[in-house]
This record gives sequence, C-alpha cells and structure tokens, in this order.
Amino acid sequence: MALTQDERIAFLAQPHIAALAVTDTRGRAPLTVPIWYGYEPGGMPWILTGAGSVKARMIAAAARFTLMVEQVEPTYRYVSVEGPVAMLEPGTEEMSRVLADRYLSADKAAAFVAAAPHEDEVAIRMNPEHWLSADLGAL
Repeated sequence: MALTQDERIAFLAQPHIAALAVTDTRGRAPLTVPIWYGYEPGGMPWILTGAGSVKARMIAAAARFTLMVEQVEPTYRYVSVEGPVAMLEPGTEEMSRVLADRYLSADKAAAFVAAAPHEDEVAIRMNPEHWLSADLGAL
C-alpha cells in the first residue's frame, strides 16, 4: 500500500541511508551508491559530495537524480524521490555539521566535521517531482 504524502515526507525526514541513483554517462547501468542526505519536510532533499566525484559529475550531466530510502524491519517501507537538480552550491562546514549531527553521535560528528574537506565539496539540491512509496506491512 502506498504511503500518504504526509507519511512519505515524514519517512524521508528520518535519518536513513539513501541509495542515490543517477544515469551513468559512460554507457553503463545507472550509478547507484549509498549516501547521507539532508531533508526537512516541505523542503528539497540534498546531498553533499566531493565536487570532482563521479556522482557529482554524473548528476551535473544528467541534471536529475533519485534518492531511495528504506526500512527493512517490520513494517517494511520505502520512499523513492526523483527530480531535477534545483541548485548546486559549494559545500560548507555548516552543511557537513548538519549531516554529521543527523547520522553520528555528538563526539563522532565533531571529529567528522573537523576532518571534512569543505572547500572540495558541493551541495546538490533536488526539486522533488516524482515519488514512489510503499508500506508492505509486517513481514
């Protein structure tokens, strides 16, 4: 059963690890990699990655990407959101802090932010256009 709009937004706002998928411009199957992401209900999902990374180059070339998050313990749920790139901007220490605080304990988050190469990162925001979701119940 598909999730309601409010349910899928709330689910995406939780700190899941996303599978990022983007068209591979090298003639291969889509590039799919795990990634941390940021999202506030009603806002734009965003990622932070190396400016010269394969995924950053492919997202720039395709001008769109997909994030899929899932919960594998009962009840099994997933949300997939796809859309065009809304904004590319230089990464900042604050962006690293937001993601680190979302996924790590306070002591590990501080160490992560201190070690992050902020000047070499890019933030990529998505304008969410297409959503897929399901709650498959307790398995």
